[in-house]
Amino acid sequence: MTELRDAIFTEALPLQRRVRPRGGPNKRARSRPLLTRVNAVASLLIAVDVAAWTTAVLRTGPGPVGAAVTGVALLFARTAGRVHRRRLWLSWLQDLPRSVTATALAFALVTGAGLVSGMDGASTARLQEVVLVFAVLGEASRPLVFAFGRWGRRRLRRCDRAVVVGSGRIGAELVRTMLEHPEFGLLPVGLAASGPAPAGLPVEPIDDDLAEALTRLRAGTVVLAPAGDGEGDGGIVDAAISAHRLGCVTLVLPHLFELCADGPGVDRLRSYPLVWLGGAPTRRPGWWVKRVVETALAAVALVVLSPVIACCALAVAIESGFPVFFRQVRVGMDGRTFLLYKLRSVRQSDVDDSQVRWSVVGDSRVGPVGRLLRRTSLDELPQLWNVVRGDMALVGPRPERPVFVHEFSTVHDLYWARHRVPTGLTGLAQVHGLRGDTSIADRARYDNYYIANWSLWLDVKIVILTVGELLCRRQR
Repeated sequence: MTELRDAIFTEALPLQRRVRPRGGPNKRARSRPLLTRVNAVASLLIAVDVAAWTTAVLRTGPGPVGAAVTGVALLFARTAGRVHRRRLWLSWLQDLPRSVTATALAFALVTGAGLVSGMDGASTARLQEVVLVFAVLGEASRPLVFAFGRWGRRRLRRCDRAVVVGSGRIGAELVRTMLEHPEFGLLPVGLAASGPAPAGLPVEPIDDDLAEALTRLRAGTVVLAPAGDGEGDGGIVDAAISAHRLGCVTLVLPHLFELCADGPGVDRLRSYPLVWLGGAPTRRPGWWVKRVVETALAAVALVVLSPVIACCALAVAIESGFPVFFRQVRVGMDGRTFLLYKLRSVRQSDVDDSQVRWSVVGDSRVGPVGRLLRRTSLDELPQLWNVVRGDMALVGPRPERPVFVHEFSTVHDLYWARHRVPTGLTGLAQVHGLRGDTSIADRARYDNYYIANWSLWLDVKIVILTVGELLCRRQR
């Protein structure tokens, strides 16, 4: 059970906002030694490309502008082609098509730049020559880098410490393969088997908390090996989430791996295909962009919509008196609680059942103004302040009350896992019609899909669909 689930299952959740613990996954991930976080082969490949480009520029003399154009084109093409990615299988021949394709794209980009800018034929030819010389020098050096990387892994044991999680039989085979072939860069230090594991393996068996074991063993990679029959895989997703929260690289051996073809995101440990899982979205640079943009948008929207909020508050005061704002405890990221703000749409009564009552549909305390606010979602506008404060995001899983979070987490698989990211004002589940009294299981699946597939474009798409939902009032 992960720390996140433990936090959500806490019996008594305080009304004040919790403070993130000083220790824990985030701090541990940042405190890993620098040499364990820098991939030597990827760094050498980048150095080779820089040296090849510099040599090509000095040899052909395209001038400062031409050097900048070719540098930008090569940087874009080879970054987009993930030529410098971290990898297990160090094979120049396996990587050659990807590298040549990326360089060909750079060649097309500089050719197009020359045509669009109106360069003469000689200047464009010099740009093309830079790329061609770069290709010759770079591809001649890359086999040496891969050979050096394999030698370093075998002789110097420059391998990432790995823990295997899953089926006992397949997990043991993966451990043996890693030990016999260190040139793939994985050094097994632990095995968390879902079934009986063969004795005699020189790794530590893990029977207790995985997060604690990963920290203690200083593991940087987790390899997930689901059982072929589908049994014993209940903890695989939990293990992947624990690995993400600790900043570990996560590799998955797919079901029917004998039929798995090579492709983007697929690496090889000898004959075993391993799929690279994307890291936790909150650790990506794009997440900081999301936070800055959403905070700015929420602040601007709060100012622009303040007359609308004031008019709605006045209507609430006329219909049912003060206070006009409603505060409610909700559960956010990592099980922390915060006070969510809304315009009050239900008349006050002697008994406050807002923390335990699921829905107010058909409630006689909801007057005409309250129904209008709820139907148009205007009662949600004060939550823009929660976004500015950092309690919530504009886009993310919708926050729920502690008692229902505890109930749903015990009933629905991986409901607790949706709290890996900040909660939001709108979410993927909501734009697919899951509002009000709808399926909780479907909401959890959509929320976890959102986390697994997060991107800035997905957020933009959800915002567009939310606007359409509000304008058309049509469930999707």
